[in-house]
Amino acid sequence: MSITGIIMAAVIVGGTGLFIGIFLGLADKKLTVKVDEKEEAILGVLPGNNCGGCGYPGCSGLAAAIAKGEAPVDQCPVGGTPVAAKIGAIMGQEVKETARQVAFVKCAGTCDKTTVKYEYTGVEDCEMMAFIPGSGAKNCTFGCMGFGSCVKACPFDAIHIVNGIAVVDQEACKACGKCVAKCPRHLIELVPYDKQTRVACSSHAKGKAVTAACELGCIGCKKCEKNCPSEAITVTDFCAHIDYDKCTGCGKCKEVCPRHVIL
Repeated sequence: MSITGIIMAAVIVGGTGLFIGIFLGLADKKLTVKVDEKEEAILGVLPGNNCGGCGYPGCSGLAAAIAKGEAPVDQCPVGGTPVAAKIGAIMGQEVKETARQVAFVKCAGTCDKTTVKYEYTGVEDCEMMAFIPGSGAKNCTFGCMGFGSCVKACPFDAIHIVNGIAVVDQEACKACGKCVAKCPRHLIELVPYDKQTRVACSSHAKGKAVTAACELGCIGCKKCEKNCPSEAITVTDFCAHIDYDKCTGCGKCKEVCPRHVIL
């Protein structure tokens, strides 16, 4: 090969490399997505569980929403006040301390306390019970079915089936709300961690039906309502409900409950 040929080949290769380099450089500037520094900083302090309890698709989705001002700085239920304070500092906002919440299953109908219509053998999934005769084997159609759809939904291993009903580990619970959304009977609610007086029943059946189905079900007798000094407990649709903003934890309702359904 002549010297001229070698030079020509080198020029072509070099020119091609130069062209590609310039093209990639321009493309990088044109196609690069600008990153919001606040969004990156917020994402850095979020716990990274990607549980979806905040209502957004993972921590990155929440970080973007907070940075744009579309979500409050305390939207993350897992991080709680400590994480909210860090995000508030990034966003230049003051954060007030909020009470810790935990999930609570409003049912005390364990296997030894409830009656059944028949022995059920089949798919163990609470949501499938809508297609089963009588909505499951238990006589109480308001209580926990005990098949663990909430257990499968919890990303923190904070809820388990114990003696036929779901029980929440308060220390492990992060109040993400996954179990609340998953329960087809809407038995699970988020309650203040430091308010331990709770009604473990969601039945709206009348007294006779309740006593036939469960030893501990609320019969709507209103003794708790009449004896509460702070008017924090009321009975509607045959079931007691606690207003945690008013409850002082005096225990009067528990003392007078004839069914021992107030914990």
